[in-house]
Amino acid sequence: MLVILGFAMIGVFMTLIMTKRLSPILALILVPTVFGLFAGAGLGIGDMVMDAIASMSSTAALLLFAIIYFGIMIDVGLFDKLVEFILKVAGHDPVRVVLGTALLTGAVSLDGDGSTTFIVVTAAMLPIYQRLEMSPVVLTCVAGLINGTLNIVPWGGPTARASSALQIEANDIFAPMVPSLIAGLLVCLVFAYFLGISERRRLAKNGVAWVEERGADPRRELVGAVAGNATGAAGHMSATAAAGPGQAATAAASDSGAEATAGAGPGAAAGAGGRTAGSTGTAGSEDTGSGSALSNTALDPNRASLRPKLFWFNLGLTVVVMVLLIADILPLPYLFMIATVIALLVNFPKMKDQQEELASHASAIISVVAMVMAAGVLTGIMSGTGMVDAMAAWLVDVIPESMGPFMAVITGLLSIPMTFFMSNDAFYFGILPVLSETAAHFGISAADMARASITGQPVHMQSPLVPAILLLVSLSGVELGDHHKKVLWRALIVALVMLAVAVAIGVIGIG
Repeated sequence: MLVILGFAMIGVFMTLIMTKRLSPILALILVPTVFGLFAGAGLGIGDMVMDAIASMSSTAALLLFAIIYFGIMIDVGLFDKLVEFILKVAGHDPVRVVLGTALLTGAVSLDGDGSTTFIVVTAAMLPIYQRLEMSPVVLTCVAGLINGTLNIVPWGGPTARASSALQIEANDIFAPMVPSLIAGLLVCLVFAYFLGISERRRLAKNGVAWVEERGADPRRELVGAVAGNATGAAGHMSATAAAGPGQAATAAASDSGAEATAGAGPGAAAGAGGRTAGSTGTAGSEDTGSGSALSNTALDPNRASLRPKLFWFNLGLTVVVMVLLIADILPLPYLFMIATVIALLVNFPKMKDQQEELASHASAIISVVAMVMAAGVLTGIMSGTGMVDAMAAWLVDVIPESMGPFMAVITGLLSIPMTFFMSNDAFYFGILPVLSETAAHFGISAADMARASITGQPVHMQSPLVPAILLLVSLSGVELGDHHKKVLWRALIVALVMLAVAVAIGVIGIG
């Protein structure tokens, strides 16, 4: 009964968010509550939920203050130069921009922390997507794919959990998987390339063009406009930037032509808190400067929150934060609390300015923290009612003995859906040891089982139970359902390629 309820709950939840019948927050609360009551949770359902929420409070605190901190850094102009550099390299070609997104995500993902990666990537790339009128769903898809694939690094959570659960050195799991990791990353880059091609075609179909005027800055400033625009305005943005990452504008989704929600990024844009200088967002045909192209985005060069004289201080503060984050000297929530306080005091010494700065990020903070707390309802009820344990036991029982020699491959296949629908802790500490013990009877080593278990991470990273992905879609202003439509089948292919390569080179054996 619990097995049926568990799978039914997951099916209903995914259907509701992908068809947009309910928002993710409502679905995360309502669906598990109904199914939990059917499972006999009774009045104890409250304790189940509160225990799960308590365990996620530090994650919520981290995301809350990290959003504020990086939002401040964007507002004061820390990332403006980085965006200019990326535009110099990528120009205004959507293919280059998407590939640049993949490379930037890969570089930042090496720290093993998804939340930090997505904050940095959206801060640097989202204004560029807005400037070029590209779909932010492409950004979330590429960033999610690359980060999920790199989530198997030894200092990342899954490999460390598999190492602890099976008593194996983390490097013994990871090192043989490097060819598989490379193959997965190559597939991600191929997907990124074709997503860029798709965006280029979509923009051309919609009449959006970028041209390089003679005598203009060699950085190829955006001077194109929608074809047929009688006014001759250049650099007009079809999506209006919002006041913060939670506010949305409209951008066409590249694959299906359906509309996707595009956020303005984690900074204060035009009109945010009344602090940003007004801008029409339309540049005359004679204006080819970058200022007009970035008007009404989070990187509007005329925004009142800019602090150019404090650039080196803010850069130094951010470097210190990143160093302390990697060194793991302080708890991350407390680290970002302290950094946020310092950034506010130095950049906005007046109390009124501090309040306006905080208010400009309120929408992003509320959406992310609410999503994390709502995810606690799902995880708490699934664990508290025994659904997770029942589903795991059923999956192990239904594997026929004749398939024993293929237990490593089966584990790799099971890791794809199971790490999506349950936490990594539940899978690696609850299910993997059972599967590994069964595989041992067929001569399959624990190391092979551990390696197979991490191949599902590209799909796991897209789970609504992963706070980092909730942060990514919130900062980008993208609906979780739109993200899933574009990313899940691609993530599945990446995971299967990683598993196939590992089997082909013999690091995941067949008994």
